[in-house]
Amino acid sequence: MIPSILLVEDDVSLRRIMQLRLEAGPYRVACAATAEEAIAHLERQPFHLVVSDLMMPGLSGLDLLKRIKADAPDTPVILLTAYGSVESAVDAMKSGAFDYLTKPVESTDLLMTVARALETQRLREEVKTLRSSVSAKYGFENIIGRSPNLLYVLDVAGRAAQTDSTVLINGETGTGKELLAKAIHFNSPRRDQPFVAINCGAIPRELLESELFGHIKGSFTGAIAHKKGRIEMAHGGTLFLDEIGEMPPELQVKLLRVIQEREIEKLGATEPTRVDVRLVAATHRNLAAMIEDGAFREDLYYRLAVIPLELPPLRERPDDIPDLVNFFFDRAKQRVNRPNLVFPPALLPYFQGYRWPGNIRELENILERIAVLARGNEVTMADLPPKVAAVGSTPSALQLDLPTTGISLENVEKELILKALEKCDWNQTHAAKYLDISRKTLIYRMEKHGLTRTIES
Repeated sequence: MIPSILLVEDDVSLRRIMQLRLEAGPYRVACAATAEEAIAHLERQPFHLVVSDLMMPGLSGLDLLKRIKADAPDTPVILLTAYGSVESAVDAMKSGAFDYLTKPVESTDLLMTVARALETQRLREEVKTLRSSVSAKYGFENIIGRSPNLLYVLDVAGRAAQTDSTVLINGETGTGKELLAKAIHFNSPRRDQPFVAINCGAIPRELLESELFGHIKGSFTGAIAHKKGRIEMAHGGTLFLDEIGEMPPELQVKLLRVIQEREIEKLGATEPTRVDVRLVAATHRNLAAMIEDGAFREDLYYRLAVIPLELPPLRERPDDIPDLVNFFFDRAKQRVNRPNLVFPPALLPYFQGYRWPGNIRELENILERIAVLARGNEVTMADLPPKVAAVGSTPSALQLDLPTTGISLENVEKELILKALEKCDWNQTHAAKYLDISRKTLIYRMEKHGLTRTIES
């Protein structure tokens, strides 16, 4: 597509010369003699670029620039004038002009400036498109699932995203903690700034401090240059600290200072560096238990857990498994170039009955393996991993006599939870383990059904 330029110049002969130069560019050029005429053009159609004289009868080029920036802020404007001065150049640039050229303008200078403005605009549009696609990819609506416990987490995360509050995500390995962290970032006011992730458990502890805080050249053997740490790299954006429970105690103190003082101390530096970051941390460990054992600082925990989020394991989301299977299987068969491979619905109960100790990550890996190794054009029982296929052959320990008149699922759940609590002498931890759910889920369901222990007098 040939870029379109609106040329605004009150001198008829100069306007004609510049039009011919630009059309040889080659660009598609529309002309206006006044700012008022230019505004009428802009109301009828958008332009890729506006080139305007600064001094004109009626509205000035600076007035036109301000009008364009109010109505179409992404449209670049180049101003031309025979009255070049530092003051007018500063005014033009402050008001958003892309560049400022003084008449008489050399043909080469004009065409180079126009090409640079259009290329800058193209790159901005490309970045905007990429950011939009990233934001769409990491939107909360793209986290698959409709189970109540997941929807509750997403609702809280969505509201937290609009603030700078620190978030602590707890969940088993493979539940999607980093995906949730990215959704929080890309739906926050910081979405156009960096998202920097670091796994505190994947970096040797002797290197973790330098990786997080950076260092100055010569601060230790092998420090041959200045290095920015991950915290500084995330300036203006979000720092995601995965597996925060693995952070050594001595670094926990330094991280606490980052949260409290908004500054870091690089290795070997004599002055602190100011930073502006939003912290999102995640762990699969029980930080409360680690605090009791002295392995995690209590003051840091409360600084991190301003907004605590608990991602439920996949075994507590059986109703979400069909949607997850369809999504990951479609993606896997496209990746391995088997678009016609069919996953029959009859196999879904095996996936819903399996406990998924590796959670969503395990589900995704198994579906890709099936897509690669399935023998025919339709997945069969023989293609399932033995541990998944074995679900159907395991006898149920719970025998239910269902009445022909129907039954209330709510009452069944309430009775089952009550029986489990009584069996475990109302020990919530033991009852949750017996029911194979988290203690938080048990407490939520107890509150839902109004279950409390009655102490006999």
